[in-house]
Amino acid sequence: MISRDNVAKVLKSYDPKNIRIASLGGHSGLDVARGAKAEGFETVIVAQKGRDKTYSQYFKSRDGRGCVDHVIYVDHFRDIVKPEIQKQLQDLNAVFVHSRYFWVYCNFDEIENDFLVPIIGSRELVRKEERDEERNQYFLLQEGGLSIPLQFEKPEDIDRLVIVKASEAARGYERAFFLVNSFEEYKIRSQEMVSAGTITQQSLDIAVIEEFILGPQLNLNFFYSPLTGELELLGTDTRRQTNLDGLLRLTAPEQEEVLKYVRPSYIENGHQSVTIKESLLEQAFDAGEKFVAATQKHYPPGIIGPFALQGAVSAGPPKEEFKVFDVSMRIPGSPGTMFTPYSGYLYGENMSVGRRVAREVKDAIAADKLIELLT
Repeated sequence: MISRDNVAKVLKSYDPKNIRIASLGGHSGLDVARGAKAEGFETVIVAQKGRDKTYSQYFKSRDGRGCVDHVIYVDHFRDIVKPEIQKQLQDLNAVFVHSRYFWVYCNFDEIENDFLVPIIGSRELVRKEERDEERNQYFLLQEGGLSIPLQFEKPEDIDRLVIVKASEAARGYERAFFLVNSFEEYKIRSQEMVSAGTITQQSLDIAVIEEFILGPQLNLNFFYSPLTGELELLGTDTRRQTNLDGLLRLTAPEQEEVLKYVRPSYIENGHQSVTIKESLLEQAFDAGEKFVAATQKHYPPGIIGPFALQGAVSAGPPKEEFKVFDVSMRIPGSPGTMFTPYSGYLYGENMSVGRRVAREVKDAIAADKLIELLT
């Protein structure tokens, strides 16, 4: 694992007056770039050839418009670890904002051990999003004492409606979900999906089985500042998923007919800004603070900057309760969080996640504490 001492040596070679903020060309790249420009930084996007026009053409900086100042081209996203690409980033004094895209397309071990570009956030924690990792996100949620859905170690124990989360056969980074209410249903439905090639028996064997929470789903998009020691709620959103959203827009008779031929799929295509009522805000902050404390205890220095808790609000009794079933331990993929009011309540202006990251970098440079944000 690259240590902070390694990062500090790289940072010492940088010109502190010309720090640039970089990201991969996907997921949250434009959110990062726009936010960085708003705080006075030049921006760098590492783009894959053949899918680079968003950054090299449509939103390229020109004539006072756009937000992408520098584009570094790679044949494949995983090539970012090549020495010549790292050198280009270092020569640009780049600090890197990692995203889910970054970790899906790159190799965990190479990023943790060979990528000598300073990363804003914890490069150790993102691996812990994976469900087959030891001491992963579920461990941290349990250690932090957050409210989470009941989990079942064995399908034979299923005694209520559950959601089974297995990795897709074709794309291991995407999950194939299915709902069942008993072990008998589990056996039938799981083997249907294995036979259809949707999932593999191996992915089924390590799938997460958890109580299904019937309630509005919410992403709580937080920012933890090492400079102030404060947790901020930047915004809230919900996901738009293929082909689930299309199914939900049909009437019940139409749904029944379509489901004879098509199974629901939960691939994320976008986000939709939502708000939560004020009486739930303390619950939201309590969950975020507990999670931050758990990461600091078990993976010091803990979470740095943006992260998100995904969950749903159960109706009770005895009361409404936010239950967390997923964690994003890096910048979430929702640029729409700025269109919810929570950052505005704190700062007097609505702020995107990308801009909040850039402001933290600016404040850290001014205080000569940039290393505290980096791993």
